[in-house]
This record gives sequence, C-alpha cells and structure tokens, in this order.
Amino acid sequence: MLRLLLAACGLILLTIPDVALAWGYEGHRVVGSIADKLLANSNAERQVKSILNNGDNPDSKLDLRLAGPWPDCVKSVVRHDDGKFHYEVDPEHLEYEVPCISYNTKKERARMEDYAKRNWTQCSYKPDGFERGCHNTYHFDDVAIQRDRYDRSFQGTNEHDLVAAIQAAIAVLQEKPIPGSFPFSFKDKKEALLVLTHYIGDLHQPLHVGSVYLDENGKLVDPDVARQINPDNETIGGNAILDENRLNLHRLWDEIPTDLGDASTKELVRVAEALSPTAGNVEDWPVAWATESLLLARTAFDGLTFEQTKRPPDPKWSVSFTDHMAYLRTIDTIKREQLAKAGARLAAILNAIWP
Repeated sequence: MLRLLLAACGLILLTIPDVALAWGYEGHRVVGSIADKLLANSNAERQVKSILNNGDNPDSKLDLRLAGPWPDCVKSVVRHDDGKFHYEVDPEHLEYEVPCISYNTKKERARMEDYAKRNWTQCSYKPDGFERGCHNTYHFDDVAIQRDRYDRSFQGTNEHDLVAAIQAAIAVLQEKPIPGSFPFSFKDKKEALLVLTHYIGDLHQPLHVGSVYLDENGKLVDPDVARQINPDNETIGGNAILDENRLNLHRLWDEIPTDLGDASTKELVRVAEALSPTAGNVEDWPVAWATESLLLARTAFDGLTFEQTKRPPDPKWSVSFTDHMAYLRTIDTIKREQLAKAGARLAAILNAIWP
C-alpha cells in the first residue's frame, strides 16, 4: 500500500508547477542513504544517530536517509499576519506530507516552526510575490554559467546562499561559531545536521548552483558585466524555462531516475566508494564542489535554444532541444554521478568532524 501511495504522490508532484524541491524527497533520501552506508560502524555513525535521535537509544529510527528531506518539510511552515508561525498541512495535497512523516510529532513540528521563525527576516524572498522567508534562499545559488568557478563576489551569490549555509552547518557541528557575517540561526547540532544533509544534496544538483540569464530574444546576458541582476533576465535556475509539456527545466533536473527509488543502490554505493577525496580543509570543500556543479550546469544549457513567451515583469521562456532523447540520456548519467558524489561527500564531512 505504501509503495502505491508513494508512486501516486510522485505523479501528482510532477504535475504541480509551483513545487520545486531539489532532487525531490526521493533524491535527498538516496543521498542520505548512501552516506549511511559509508558511515556504517564508525564513530561518525554513532554521533549521527545520537544527534538525530536527541541522545535516545542509538537504534532509534532517524538516520541520514530520513533526515534528508527536512528543510523542504519546513516549507509547510506559514507566517500569519499576527506574526505567529504554524506548520500547516495542505488538505488538498496530503502527498506533500509523505517525506515529513518522521517529523509528525508536536515536538518536531515545533522545531520546524521555531527554525522558520529564526530564519525568516534576515533577507526578503518573494519568488511569487509573497514573502517565503529567508530560509528558502539557503537552498540555492544563481551563478551565471559564464563564470568558471564559485566566488561570493559574483552575482547570484550572497551570504545567505547554499554554500554559506553548508559552511555554517559545518561550523556548528564542529562546535565553532558561525562566521559573524553569516545570518543563519542553527540552534543545535541536530538542526545543523538536518540542514547539512539536505544542502549537500542541493549543492550537487547543477541547477541549484548555475543559471542562465536571458534577454527578450532568448540570448544569454551576463549579470556580472552589468554588476547587478536585472529581474527581467532571471530564469531562477531554469524554473522560468518551460519545455513543450510545461515542465520547467529545473524540475527536469530535480527528477531522479525512476529505477533508484528512495534509497541507495549497490551501483551508487560503489561509485561513491570509488570517489577521490577532496583536498584541503573541510570548511573549503563546499566552494570546490559548488565550482564543480557550476561547470556541470553548462551542460544543462548546452545546445538549447530559448524563446520568450511572456513579457516582463513575469518573463518565461520556452526551450527547444537539438536532440531531446540524447539530452535526457546525458542528464540521466550526470544525475546518478551527482547523487553518488553527494552521498560520499556528506559522509566525508561527517567522518572529518568525527574521525
């Protein structure tokens, strides 16, 4: 029965244009599950289980696989006009709750409400004209694909972006202060671990780091040349680019291969185990990985042509593929590699913190 429910929910989510969950919850569970496998029988695994389960029995249920979707569950927290925050289940879309069942307790929902409240006002985020809270900006960067590396001096980055959020979470787990210029509020190690697990997954989805900026003719423009982003040129990581089926390009990349399910596979674990370690200090790893994802984002837009279909202030573009099936085969391979890398690198961070 559960398998049928999950399958139905996946189909429903694909038809809802306003839901943008990186990798979907299945992908975040795959990443967490790979890391769980690589941490097995280690000190890091013991630390993870203790933190996620509030120091309770280490055989308790929460692991990195179940932790992965948590920041997307927080998106169900709504700020009301009286300033109070409430976790609200959408009765018309109960399928949204499938990945959040592990947090369906009064205590855990209170944690999500408190997290959203503490991470709401540091910046303004109104992707659809309504304030969605600063914490929703922690999931992404929008660096122009003309850049050859991630650098916080580039347009599309800021001190509350995805890379900064990962660095802040690492600092909390290391029992170090969050860098003073960062606006994040992660109150304890559990919160830091929940967001780190998710954001490492986000970082390895190329369109959560790289983006294109287009003019009215569908041609690339460079926001760094203008030294500011023109909202009329933003594609929001491909969310404003629609294919012939009205599926946005970002969503196309969020979908994981259907044969993977929502847990690790032997093939992905083998790829993860064979991955070369990242050099340098753990605090610097997110920047290196963001650069890698940015360069992969070039592949996401390579060979595509765009045509504006709606005029500012709410521009949209349609996309045409030179060879649609070849494009899908290419991104299928990239997705598998990126999911494996994300799981391996999440484990690497945790092993570095708790050797």
